[in-house]
Amino acid sequence: MAALRIYTNENVHVAIADGLKLRGVDAWPARDCGNLGLSDEDQLEYAITQRAAVFTHDVDFLRLATDWVEQQREHRGIIFSPEHSHGIGEAVRQLAELALFLEAEDMANRVEFL
Repeated sequence: MAALRIYTNENVHVAIADGLKLRGVDAWPARDCGNLGLSDEDQLEYAITQRAAVFTHDVDFLRLATDWVEQQREHRGIIFSPEHSHGIGEAVRQLAELALFLEAEDMANRVEFL
């Protein structure tokens, strides 16, 4: 089983990915790989190529997950948290716990809410 990797899309503060890295989680923000401005679908497709779940505050990813299920398309997981529902430290703590308890395979085609 592979460890959960987390890719944060552009609406997530980069400090969250940085905090996850400090906790030993393989995480990186859209900014660091030149993905700013990509569509939500392109962000999700990028995450698939990297075998990573997407962490986002963008509610459109929830609709996208539903659409993909209906189209029988697979993704590596979406972790959603409404913007400003958690501070950076709390988001890092909760995401690090997910990465500790869930394997990459556990997140396949799954939506997890923080």
